[in-house]
Amino acid sequence: MTYAQGRVINDADSHIMELPDFLKGYADPGMGDRVPTFPVPTVGALAVLDPASAAAGRHPPEKVAELVALGDRLIAGPKGHAALGAFDPEERTLALDLFGFQSQLVFPSYSAGPAFDPRRTVEERYAAARAHNRAMADFCSRDRRLFGVSLLPLDEPDLALKELEHIVSLGLKAAWIAHRIPGDRSPGHTDFDPIWARMARAGIPFLLHVAGAPIQVDKRWFNNGRPEPKDFMGAGESVRGKDMTSLHHAAETFIGALVLDGVLERHSTLRGGAIELGAGWVPSMLRRLDWIADIWKKSEPELAALKRRPSQQVIEQLAFTPFPYEDVAALIRESDPRLYMFSSDYPHIEGGRAPIARFDAALAEADDSAKDAFFAGNYARLFAMA
Repeated sequence: MTYAQGRVINDADSHIMELPDFLKGYADPGMGDRVPTFPVPTVGALAVLDPASAAAGRHPPEKVAELVALGDRLIAGPKGHAALGAFDPEERTLALDLFGFQSQLVFPSYSAGPAFDPRRTVEERYAAARAHNRAMADFCSRDRRLFGVSLLPLDEPDLALKELEHIVSLGLKAAWIAHRIPGDRSPGHTDFDPIWARMARAGIPFLLHVAGAPIQVDKRWFNNGRPEPKDFMGAGESVRGKDMTSLHHAAETFIGALVLDGVLERHSTLRGGAIELGAGWVPSMLRRLDWIADIWKKSEPELAALKRRPSQQVIEQLAFTPFPYEDVAALIRESDPRLYMFSSDYPHIEGGRAPIARFDAALAEADDSAKDAFFAGNYARLFAMA
């Protein structure tokens, strides 16, 4: 019996848990020392990597058997490196068999840091991205259900276009782009048009994901005269309550720039998504973009030239993953059922231990077509799946 009982499900967010030397074996010649080794968490909920498993690149057979025995309860089992398929592709196939998902997007957990960090040199950023992209393609090559997500730094348009061709050649299915200002210009700058056009032609959606921009607010916001809280994983390195107040702001600004600069208008077959950034902000963003276009078109000719309203562009070309505690039915009522997708976040602990049940409860009042779109159809549209 599978976890996805009686329903077609496409999972728009899962991860690999990279082992410390994940990038080094896939780096360009001479760049092995310029890509980082990932530290293993030693405190908090993710301090679960067994040294023997790390050395072998897989869990021991008895551990795999124990995890497989969980059956349709696997999603509620161990998380992080301790999860089935966290870093071994053969194990991930076993996990997908137990989940019963038709398809699953696979993001990195740690590799985006060195690829997107503007404090690193341009050479190091693109070297980390290339190494990751080779490693991700290798991880996903054994199972057609795994849709590998590449890393694509936009900071240097010529290098980005070159890496995009590499991504296409590797057969990766999507490109994670940092939702910060790329270099010193808007993502809607004409310099980036060849990149958006190539992604549209190749059918490779761009994806924004949490950690593609700083996730924590200025520490001074926590200076309230009382002890500073730790995050829910216990290590103090992830999000806390006050961080959640603005987690989506940079992504909303990035999407707004794409729309108002005419990127979605010029490239109407381009697809994209915002993953693990919640979706409660989406209906208000649609309203805001529409009134911006209506009011500022008087002084900004590019807005007056838009043939489709911003909300229509977003609905037709983008999709978003709500958190499992958000009221998806309410979001649909306030916007459009084409906008939202299911995600498990496996094997990250943030995805919870019963995502299908929580989303089912949130969609209890929705009709069957909206449910089918949420659990499978919107993802299929994003990736032009037959």
